[in-house]
Amino acid sequence: MTGGNFTPKEIVERLDKYIIGQDRAKRSVAIALRNRYRRSKLDPELRDEITPKNIILMGPTGVGKTEIARRLAKLVNAPFIKVEATKYTEVGYVGRDVESMVRDLVEEAIRMVKVQKMERVKEKAAQAAENRILDALLPTPKRKKTQSPFGMFFPQEQPDVEEQGDAAEDTMASTREKLRQRLRSGLLEDNVIEIEVEDSKYAGFGFIPGVGNEDIMIQIQDAFGNLFPKRMKKKKTSVREARKIFEQEEAQKLIDMDEVVEEAIAAVEQHGIIFIDEIDKIAGREASGNPDVSREGVQRDILPIVEGTTVMTKYGPVKTDYILFIAAGAFHVSKVSDLIPELQGRFPVRVELEALTQEDFRRILTQPENAIIKQQVALLKVEGVDLEFTEDAIDEIAGIAYIMNQTGENIGARRLYTVMEKLMEDVSFNADKLAGQKVVIDREYVRNVLQDILKQNDLHKFIL
Repeated sequence: MTGGNFTPKEIVERLDKYIIGQDRAKRSVAIALRNRYRRSKLDPELRDEITPKNIILMGPTGVGKTEIARRLAKLVNAPFIKVEATKYTEVGYVGRDVESMVRDLVEEAIRMVKVQKMERVKEKAAQAAENRILDALLPTPKRKKTQSPFGMFFPQEQPDVEEQGDAAEDTMASTREKLRQRLRSGLLEDNVIEIEVEDSKYAGFGFIPGVGNEDIMIQIQDAFGNLFPKRMKKKKTSVREARKIFEQEEAQKLIDMDEVVEEAIAAVEQHGIIFIDEIDKIAGREASGNPDVSREGVQRDILPIVEGTTVMTKYGPVKTDYILFIAAGAFHVSKVSDLIPELQGRFPVRVELEALTQEDFRRILTQPENAIIKQQVALLKVEGVDLEFTEDAIDEIAGIAYIMNQTGENIGARRLYTVMEKLMEDVSFNADKLAGQKVVIDREYVRNVLQDILKQNDLHKFIL
């Protein structure tokens, strides 16, 4: 399932395409990823003795902690989930238990493997979907059954007899082939046909979200959902939409779910990555005898998952010994040393991410593959507007974002999004009137639009 025999240097180079700066953090995760590849090449006896070197990323919000982990997992096509430590409660309390993060990871792996396998049978599924569309466009003639005189005493399936003869059969086949050619040429895409689909209203048992029963109800649904037949309903839709539905259904039929589950569990156990965000929010040890369920209790429940244990899922037992855990937190109030010693010991690699500079902001605006300015230009191009940012405008935007972070709440690169949304508000709103025109965003335009923010910021600095 996973792939990508990348050296640490190659991993860093690929992360550089999306994340500006944070070289130390990139090096650390690159080494951790490469060590996984090295471990896979060892003899089984020695391989089982080597566990992942889990990582704690420390730094303010918006500096790239989550993005580094997410891009890392995507790079090697590994099962990955992001969870928030504050969402879990100690065993015995209402809320999500920590083992649910492993079950969520398994579900993600199942989804990934299914997508891969369905892609391999795409052609066969498309052919089967085409036949089902033809059946809907040209229903086969009704058949009648002949009944043996002894049928009431010895019931059995009787062969069908066509109401029409061979000539009609040939005509039907010829018409069907003509329809097939028209279908393949795209002439029937907008035709409306009637198909049968599963009625989602009866797909499972309902439950009330947000009261701590999600995991229990999901397990109940999985246990009893298949005991009842699926309820179908007729639906009128275009040939285009019907093809999507049929291809999905036919691909599902062609894949072996036992193989999917087996491969998914193996991928989770050997290559899975769990990103635990906001771990600093559960840091701290209570001096009293009344532990806080959102802090030390959760830490102690997370500990065996990180150390290595077996978690029961609906697909079977899953070992967590070799899952890579990446934890992250701002650690403004608490420190890593406030975590319980046992948990600290399971995160040997600690990296402090640097606060973003004005130059970092400038690079974030322009350099990454998904740079903010590239996004804005592409969005307005849809409306026929040719958007251009001058160099001095980019400098001004970066400067304003940096100053706002320095004088107010430091939200890292997310500040750029707030500034850009304010800057582009008028242009985006009036895009239909600007179609076919070129709009140039220069320093003067930035200052005029953002003058309220600048005045507010100056006042804030004066008060401070």
